[in-house]
Amino acid sequence: PASLRSSSFPPLRRRMANKLAKSLASMRSRIPTFLHPMATTYVFNRQVKFAGTAGLKIEKLEEDEAVMLMRNQPKVQNHIKGVHACAMALLAESATGAVFGMNVPDSAIPLIKSMTVEYVKVAKGDLRGVASLSQEQRDIIRNQPKGEVEIPLTVTDSEGNVPIKARMLWAWVPKSRL
Repeated sequence: PASLRSSSFPPLRRRMANKLAKSLASMRSRIPTFLHPMATTYVFNRQVKFAGTAGLKIEKLEEDEAVMLMRNQPKVQNHIKGVHACAMALLAESATGAVFGMNVPDSAIPLIKSMTVEYVKVAKGDLRGVASLSQEQRDIIRNQPKGEVEIPLTVTDSEGNVPIKARMLWAWVPKSRL
């Protein structure tokens, strides 16, 4: 029902790109809105085991945007009790990969082609990663048999600071090439 819809998880619009998008839409239609983030996180972390190990949480996952949270907890901390550099890179890779994965055709395999992370400030507290794709980028991914796209990403800490600048270049190739 419309009363159960969440602003974080609106119904997927237009033609859905692939099985992932369709599966999430189907799951969301069968469970109460308050369970959408937890269920989406569960599905993602079952597929991306390292994200589950690090405790990544998905706040939003749509065809145009992914929002993920990494809590500053002991299993991801460095020697100064902040989020470890590798955990920050995992957050960046996971957020961009999730939004990318919502758009890659079922006939293709998503692959991270390159990742560059510049650590510019000590992170304070929890981290939030927001990755997005423009309509133009989504159309290219959906309509070309192979290619690559750089996915915009912002990572902020609990104080609103940007502790890392990341560049994530994702590629897709036909499954038949592997």
